[in-house]
Order: sequence, then structure tokens, then C-alpha cells
Amino acid sequence: MFFSRFGDATGLFGGFSRERGRQRPEVPDECWRPAGKTARGKQRTGGTVSAALSAAEEAACSLEDLLQRERLISNKLHQHLQTAQPWMDNLGQTLNQVDTIERHVKYLRCLQHIEELSAAVQQFLMTSIVWEAIRSVDNMAVLDAGLNRSGCCHLQDFLRETLHFWHKIIKDRLASDFEKVLTQLHWPIISPPTQSLTPTANGQEINSQLELLVTQLLALQTSDDLVSQRALASCQVAPPNQPASPATPPSQATPLCLPIQIMLLPLSRRFKYHFYGNRQTNSLSKPEWYLTQVLMWMGNSSTFMEEKIQPILDRAGAPISAMVELCRGLLSLVQEKVASDASRLLYDDVLFCHLVEEVLQFEKELRSNQSYHAALPGLLHLLLEDAVLQKWLTVEKKMAVEKMDAMLSAEGAWSSQYKDISDMDEMKAPDCAETFMTLLQVITERYRALPCPSAQLKFLGLQRELVDDFRIRLTQVMKEESRCPLGARYCAILNAVNYISTILGDWGDNVFFLQLQQVAVSLGEEVVLGGLGVMEMGRLASLEGSLFEGLLALLDRLKGDMTGRLLEWTMREITEKAKPYGQDRWLSLPPQQDQSTMTLSSSACPMMLCVRDRLLNLHQVLSLSLFQLAWQGLAERLDTILYQDVILSNHFSEGGAAQLQFDMTRNLFPLFGHYCKRPENFFKHVKEACIILCLNVGSAILLRNLLKESEEEETDWASAGDPRPESALNELGVYCLAACDVLILLNLRASWPGL
Repeated sequence: MFFSRFGDATGLFGGFSRERGRQRPEVPDECWRPAGKTARGKQRTGGTVSAALSAAEEAACSLEDLLQRERLISNKLHQHLQTAQPWMDNLGQTLNQVDTIERHVKYLRCLQHIEELSAAVQQFLMTSIVWEAIRSVDNMAVLDAGLNRSGCCHLQDFLRETLHFWHKIIKDRLASDFEKVLTQLHWPIISPPTQSLTPTANGQEINSQLELLVTQLLALQTSDDLVSQRALASCQVAPPNQPASPATPPSQATPLCLPIQIMLLPLSRRFKYHFYGNRQTNSLSKPEWYLTQVLMWMGNSSTFMEEKIQPILDRAGAPISAMVELCRGLLSLVQEKVASDASRLLYDDVLFCHLVEEVLQFEKELRSNQSYHAALPGLLHLLLEDAVLQKWLTVEKKMAVEKMDAMLSAEGAWSSQYKDISDMDEMKAPDCAETFMTLLQVITERYRALPCPSAQLKFLGLQRELVDDFRIRLTQVMKEESRCPLGARYCAILNAVNYISTILGDWGDNVFFLQLQQVAVSLGEEVVLGGLGVMEMGRLASLEGSLFEGLLALLDRLKGDMTGRLLEWTMREITEKAKPYGQDRWLSLPPQQDQSTMTLSSSACPMMLCVRDRLLNLHQVLSLSLFQLAWQGLAERLDTILYQDVILSNHFSEGGAAQLQFDMTRNLFPLFGHYCKRPENFFKHVKEACIILCLNVGSAILLRNLLKESEEEETDWASAGDPRPESALNELGVYCLAACDVLILLNLRASWPGL
């Protein structure tokens, strides 16, 4: 600090160093000037240096002075602080005592305030001023909320005991009066009301009492919530850091409305009387008894709640639905009962399944008939508890496997139940396949409403496992029937594979499964996604793929193998029938003009009949989509067989070529004309070969010369002005055959006049 005050002085010579204890003045700029300067400049430089040295000496003396004064002041200050320290200690103790007294005073004032509130409540109750008593109790509740962060645990306990004491007295008095009024209004309504809620002779007075009591109970709600929360907290002992279970329902932000709590008391007593203990109505095998009873109570009470209670709540400004509150209260009874029964039925598959079915049905009716909001907890969260959910999955799989065994061994497993109704039997799915997909659909409907996506994904994984199991079973049956691919059972298996593949493809585009797909990607569910790579995960995330892609690939492979084997056996029979046709005397047949009428070649009749019969048979036993694939595959194979074994294996006279064209265009192609408009497009090789073989002589010669020239030398067809070989072939209607193939066909013509 002291050196900074003399920064200008030290800057004069810049070289003052306390470390070395000596001065190191810097040489002024004048000392470095050239020697050629005048003597006057030298004298001026010497004077500047002397002045700087003098100033530095003066600054050093001043600095030493200041340092001496600083040491004196510091010593005096230290002595003063030592002298004042006892005074400061005494003052701190006094202030602490004052603070303690102030806290004691506040404590006593708070205690006095509690006693005053308690005395006020007592006085108000003795004079029947209930509203003021309720306000005083509410003030106690507000005070208790203010003391939450205080360390005065005894004061808090005293306040809470006082609050609980007076709250219970007021609540009991109001509840007693409220129950009397409800009794006069015939509450609870156990059976369906036979007439409208018309007022009695003193109905106006009863309604006024009802409104007054409901309003007072609503005013008591704040303290009731506080007392209820304290009681609940004292009863619950939860281990620290315990993870939340998926079965835990959403926390109810507000407890039940106090008037509704009192209205539920007679219903609660009836419920526990009938469905607990040794009563015959308390049967584990009949959960529908208490579930149906609760639904009936909800339905029977709806009119009373809407006409009597809801208007009072609205006038009191309470944002509460009376019917929803009643449903919440009744549901709390059912939840406790279902949770108890479910834990007792974990080792009885039949009764457990029955309980799950009834709970799902109850949930459906609750949401639809009672307009219970989906955001509010029902019963489904009870089925998501770990032990219950695992049991449900195990039983679901066990039952499904048993049903698969039964449906595959049934007498009519491979026949379609809609076989006599042509409009409904396009898929021609056998009964076992329809039953299996119905089973999967039922499983979907059961877990669709579950509030936990991860639990839904577990059921989806089970469905995928069942589909793969059923595919394996179909493959085993198919191998047994592969000795006769043209049999009805083999085709039924093929229809079953196609039906399952079609349904799974539709499911892949379903909104529900697309949502599950997004959830599976976001959660990284290993059960559903398996070991998919980054690319597959990306396709799923962008909805380009589906969760059923792997199964669809396996089913499509099986369908392709079965279709190929079916066509192979069909073509084996057709090829055998076509051998005489390929050995016909094509070279010696007379010209067309020598025949009165053209008729089908006698050697082609067995082949044509076989093709017709097989097409009719396949059309009858295969689904529409499979038959489309089958007849197109059959046409493609037949085109290849006729082209190679009949056309390329013979030479044709003019009459033979005309006969071949007649057999193909007027007999073979029309067999496929029942299933498409232009069947010749599926016999491109045969159709174009007939065009080449039936060309008139002149056109044939020109075409052959053109093709030979193009084969022998590379010609610039554009500059030569001649048509390209491809263009010439296209003009004739030949698009499939190459130029070399056309040359081969031209050489199969029997005679070339003039050559």
C-alpha cells in the first residue's frame, strides 16, 4: 500500500530494488545519443541525472518515515483490540440470552395461541356456532403447516393432538347429523330406484340441512386432509430408497371429499360384511360377485349423486365431481379385495385366469358405463405387480400352448369354416389358423388397456414367441405332407402360413403396435428387440420396419418353399403329359390352307387337360393371393418347358408352325384367360417364337439377312440408314427374344424357297 503511493517517485528512476538494497537507476535516453552532439547537450544530461538522484533520495527518506508510522499505529490497534475483547465477549453472551428469551416468548405466545384457539373451539361448540369452530380448527391446521420446518417437536405434537381432538369432535358431530339426513333421503341406494327423487312433506327442510352439512364438511376438509395424512404416514413404514413398482397407482393428489367419505361408510360396511370372513358370498372362485355389486352400487347411486350432492358442490365452488368421488371410494374397497385375492390365487391357474378376466371386464365397464376418467387409477395397476404380472404371462403362455395343441389335433383343423360362402372365403384359412389368430387377438385385447407400456411389451414378446412356435408346428406338419404337395392338407397349411403372414403385416401398420414399437425403441426393450443392430433400430425408430419383420421373413420363406414345391410337383405332371406333344410330327404337318378347319393337336390334349385340372384345383384350394402367385409361376414354368422341349427341339413346316400357334393362342392361353386379361404376356417366349415361325417367307428371309449382317460385322446402323435389328424385331412384336435366339428359331423353319 505504501509503495503504491510512491509509484510516481519510483517511476522516476525505475530501478529501486528492495531486494538488493541499492539503487539501480536507468540511464536516460540522452546518454545514448551520438557523440557528435554539442557540449550544451551534455551539460543538460548531467543536470537531469543529478535531479533524479536527489528526488530518489528524498522519496526513500519519506518511505522510511511512513513505514515507521505504520508500525506504531499497528501496535496501538492491536493493544486496543486486546483491551476490547472482554467487552465483545460479554456483549455476545448478552445477545444470545436476548435471542433465547425472544424464542421462549414466541414459543409461549404460540402455545398461548393454540390454547386460545382450543378454548374458542370449545366455546363455539358449546354455543353451537359450528362455522366459527371450523374456522378455528382450520387456523390450527394453518399453524401446523407453518410449524413443519420448526424444530419444536413437542410443540408440534401438542398442536397436532389438539387439532386431532377438536377435529374428531366436530367431524363426529357433523357426520352424525349428516348420516341422519342421508337416512331420511333413503341413502344408501342398494337397489335400482323405482321412482324419481321427489321431495317429501319436509323435503325443503331436509335439503337445506343437507346443503348446510355438506358445506360445513367441505370447510372441514383442510384439517381432515392433514389429520388423514399424519395418520397414514404413521402407519406406513417404507424402506428407504425403495424403487417404485410399476404396480403402484398414480398418487392421488387429493383425498376423498369428506362428505363422500361419510356416504361411503354404510356401503363399506356392507361390502366387508358380504365379501370378507366366512360368508358364502366371499368366494375366491366368484370375484364377479363383488365386482358386479360395486358396479351396481355405482349405477344405482348415480341419480342421487347428480341430483342431490353435485348441485351443492357446485354452489360451494368445489371443483369436484360427486360421482367420480363415489367411484374412487368404492374402488378403494375393490382394490384392497382384488390385491388380497390375487396373492392367494398365484398357485391356482384356473381361478387366477378367472380373476384376471373379471378384473379386465370390470375395468372396461367402469370406463365406458360410469364415465370414469382414464387418468384415474382403477384396478389394472394391481395386475402389474411383479408376482402377479409374471404369473399372468406364465398362465397366458401355458393356456395358449394347450389351445394350440388342441386346435391342431382337432378333426376339422385343416378345413375352412367359410368354405361354403365364397364371398367370405378369399383367404381360405383353415380353422386352426383362424383360431390361432383369434387367440392372439384376444391376448392383445386383454393387455391393450394396461397403463404400463413395458408390461405391454412383455405380452407382445409372448405373442411373437407363440407365432414362432406355431410356425414351427406348421413346418413339422408340412414335412409330413410334403410327399403329396397337391393334397388338400398341404394347401391348407400353405393357406395358414399366408393368412398369418397377412394378419401380422396388417398389425405392423396398426397404430397400437406402432406406438409399442416407438416405446420399445425408446426403452431399448431386449425382450422385443433382441439383438438388432444399429441399422435395424434406425428403421424401427423411423417406422420403416415393424416389430414383426423377423417373423414375416420366416413365414415368407416358408411360404416360398411350399409354393415352389407345389409348382414343382405340378410341373412334373404337366411335363410328363407334354412329352408326346414335343414328339409330334411338326415337320410333316400339311399347310393350313390344305385343312378345312384347325383343331387342337391330339397329342396336346393330355397336357391341356392336365393344365386345366390343376388350375381349377389350385383355384379351389388356395387363397386368392396364393393362387395369383401359383398360376403366374405355373405359366412361367410352362412357357420355359414349351419353348425348350417343344419348340427348340423340333423343326417346323409351315403347317406345323401354324398348328403350334393355333394350339397356343386358341387353347393354352385361354386356359389362363380366366384369371387375367392378357394371358399371352405370361408366355413371352412361346408367343414370340410362334410369331417368328409363322412369318411369311419374304419377311423371314429379310429378317434373317438383317440378323446375320448384324452378327457378322459391327455396322453403324444410324449412318447406314437401315433399321436396327432390335427395331425390326420390335415391329414384329418380339421384345423378349434376343437376336441370336431369333436366328435359331428361323433356322428351325423347314424350308427356305429358292435357297
